[in-house]
Amino acid sequence: MSEEVLTITDVGKSFGAVTALRDVNLSVRAGEIVALLGDNGAGKSTLMNIICGSHAADVGSVKVKGESLSSLADARHLGVGVVYQDLALAPDLSVTENLFLGNELVHRFGPFAFVDRPRMRREATRAIEHLGISTLRDVRLPVVSLSGGQRQVLAVARAMKWAKHIILLDEPTAALGPKQVGIVLDSIKRAADQGLGVVLVSHDIPSVLKLADRVVVLRHGTIAADLPPAGLTVSEVVTVMVGED
Repeated sequence: MSEEVLTITDVGKSFGAVTALRDVNLSVRAGEIVALLGDNGAGKSTLMNIICGSHAADVGSVKVKGESLSSLADARHLGVGVVYQDLALAPDLSVTENLFLGNELVHRFGPFAFVDRPRMRREATRAIEHLGISTLRDVRLPVVSLSGGQRQVLAVARAMKWAKHIILLDEPTAALGPKQVGIVLDSIKRAADQGLGVVLVSHDIPSVLKLADRVVVLRHGTIAADLPPAGLTVSEVVTVMVGED
């Protein structure tokens, strides 16, 4: 059995009088895809924000490979990759520039320093090829010219390139067509195959049941179920999510 890369213990979070999370315990292993499901307001976004360091838990702990995480700096240091729902891509920059945004490669020549664009393009091409994506071949293209599916794949590739242990994805297939969904799900599977732990938030329950190794359902800020997807139906998952038939 692979080692745990993410360990969440007794985590709680409140916003004023509203309790968003209570007594949340969750672990994710290397190479495992965990789907985090729940109705609106169940606490999914709050938990994801805590895992990526945007929020600090009021109580409990979050650890990546045994090291505590409580801030964005911690998440960056510990190699937590994030694909946000809005993708956080710069549309006027190229595929390469988006892949290296904030992590540009620099070539130094005496007292001078230059952005090493040729090397960045080579590494960007390898990163895309590593995902097995044939629809995104020219890393010089501006993001504004890409399809929705290509942009999602680029966001996944960027997170994978800088992630060391775990990758978080928030609604990665939202508003995509069936073919584009397939491409994005394949890229997520490849991330897990390369040893990254994956936490996936999605309302696309049929796709989740095919992709995930475990299905974790949040309801009213607590974990209502932690189940293998084999044999689960969409209606059964929805019943757990809302707490009634």
